[in-house]
Amino acid sequence: MSVFTRKVRGFRLVDLVGVGLLVAVIVGVYLAKTIAGRERAEIATIERQIKAEKARIRLLQAEVAHLEQPGRIERLAVVYLKMETVGAHREATVDQIVDVARAGPPKKAQAPSAVAAMVNGAESIPGIPPPPPPEANPVRVAEAASAPAPASVPGARR
Repeated sequence: MSVFTRKVRGFRLVDLVGVGLLVAVIVGVYLAKTIAGRERAEIATIERQIKAEKARIRLLQAEVAHLEQPGRIERLAVVYLKMETVGAHREATVDQIVDVARAGPPKKAQAPSAVAAMVNGAESIPGIPPPPPPEANPVRVAEAASAPAPASVPGARR
């Protein structure tokens, strides 16, 4: 008997193999579409997030543009820092500029380092906040240990 004419329970073997392959193809296509649909949903979600972030970036850029307006900065400097515009009488002349150039850069004041302040026993150490002031009624460990134990609650389990 040939493979093409052999029968299994009344069906030709070739027909059974064909039906099996058809079912396998159908399941494969279904799984591929399902996976593609999930990926499409993830892509849509990410695109929405990108769009929201771009809108937020545009909003922040507009806010920066508003905050950096020279008129606003000048107004704040006058109101809060008590600064004024530089008058013409405060500008340097050519002779004064030459004198400044000959004098060279100003001397830098040496900032004390934290290590030098600790070694020298300074009151305040740069970069380290001062200790808090002593409390009015400090709690001592010995007092807390000698405090009476709380009374047991009736009906409580141990």
